[in-house]
Amino acid sequence: MRRLLDLPLPVILMGIGAVAMYVPAAQGFAARDYLSARSFFYSGTMFLVLTVMVGIATANREPRDLARAHLATLLGAYLLLPLMFAVPFQQAVPDTTFLNVWFEMVSSFTTTGATIFDTPRRLPSSVHLWRALVGWGGGFFILLAAVAVLAPLNLGGFEVATGASAGRGAVGTTQIVRIADPSARLWRYSRVLFPVYGGLTLLLWIALLIAGERSLVAACHAMSTISTSGISPVLGLERAQAGVAGEMLVFAAMLLALSRRFWPAAPLVGMQPTHRDPEIRLGLLILVVVPAVLFLRHWFATLDDAEPGDLPFALSAAWGSLFTTLSFLTTNGFVSADWAEARVWSGLRSPGLILLGLAMMGGGIATTAGGVKLLRVYALSRHAERELERLVFPSSIGGAGPAERRLRREGAQAAWVFFMLFAASIGVVVGALALTGLSFEPALIFSIAALSTTGPLATVAGDAALSYATLGSSAKAVLAAAMVLGRLETLAMIALLAPVTWRN
Repeated sequence: MRRLLDLPLPVILMGIGAVAMYVPAAQGFAARDYLSARSFFYSGTMFLVLTVMVGIATANREPRDLARAHLATLLGAYLLLPLMFAVPFQQAVPDTTFLNVWFEMVSSFTTTGATIFDTPRRLPSSVHLWRALVGWGGGFFILLAAVAVLAPLNLGGFEVATGASAGRGAVGTTQIVRIADPSARLWRYSRVLFPVYGGLTLLLWIALLIAGERSLVAACHAMSTISTSGISPVLGLERAQAGVAGEMLVFAAMLLALSRRFWPAAPLVGMQPTHRDPEIRLGLLILVVVPAVLFLRHWFATLDDAEPGDLPFALSAAWGSLFTTLSFLTTNGFVSADWAEARVWSGLRSPGLILLGLAMMGGGIATTAGGVKLLRVYALSRHAERELERLVFPSSIGGAGPAERRLRREGAQAAWVFFMLFAASIGVVVGALALTGLSFEPALIFSIAALSTTGPLATVAGDAALSYATLGSSAKAVLAAAMVLGRLETLAMIALLAPVTWRN
């Protein structure tokens, strides 16, 4: 194990990806889909041999700047691993292009869940399993990277909690950033995180099976829920067999993406007691306010197609609003089977603006969720509240302790910088998509879906469902780059490209 950990981290990730290909190979063999089984088995064997050769060639090579190597490894993983993951996919589905399967793998590994294949029956069951497995692995990878890489570098939202400069390490972590070996850190934290991550996935899988779901669909939905990738072999929970019971189980699992408090080995910097945790409080507030607004709007809108006074219809509408709100807030993207009733009840034909806003806010820092993150939104709201107080009482002193004051000042400044970078990224991606021929509204929806890693957003946010399959090659390439940028976050990319990291 010591010799394996001495290998460069990209080589270790290649080996893990190659071994993972044997899982859909075994499933394809059990389902008598021998073409898919051979595709994954041969690809896994080939890449495993290639990994051994690359490992021998790169053994005992150490980077000069470990801090920069951390971020370069993350970027390299999202650029290179999807190319490897796409090879067995393309061999199992030969009637598509390599660009399409590469886009699919980038979407899965970044936990975006955007799919080009609108017809589930076109893909073999082992390929559906592979998509969910890659998304599940991508969720664990970003969860592990947030704890072992981004937290010591004061990135990924931790700059808001600490108030220190992003990319330079918080107080007490400078030695870790400069000296600690990334492979050893990732291995140490993976031993803590993986049993919980895998155990929760297994528990949700079994619970969905008990609720009446099919085995493959239950496995894919369990992995997609825990990783917040929103990948489904039946294009959503509304076509699943588990019904409302299955949605309740998924709802409970999605709560894990609201705060890093629910995961072991989470950095404790800036954390408060559970009842005062800002991410949990803000997430629960959104879960109360948004469904309540959608539900109460029934009595303030003129509805011609609703069923007034129907209690079961009202309960279905309330549940559909609650589930879908949490799903898009955690950037999962699952839509409740009762979402159509919620839209009819509220009188909104397509409440896309609400869903876009939820996806942009995102879940908690150091979780599998994407978006701006709840802690940044909370810091900006606290800063705004404090500024309004000073308008009324200019000589007042803000209290609530040093942590809260740091969050309102340095934390809010860091959050505002990230929010501006996020908005600028949306503008750049929208402009790039416009150059490929897309009109403004579809380009905006596709951009937010990619940068917030909420791929299913494109099918429900507009007046009509948008399809990734209709996009051209250049538009798919732009969105793939936006998914990687949204997953790594703009500050991490700036820290990687900053001139200070160019020094030997």
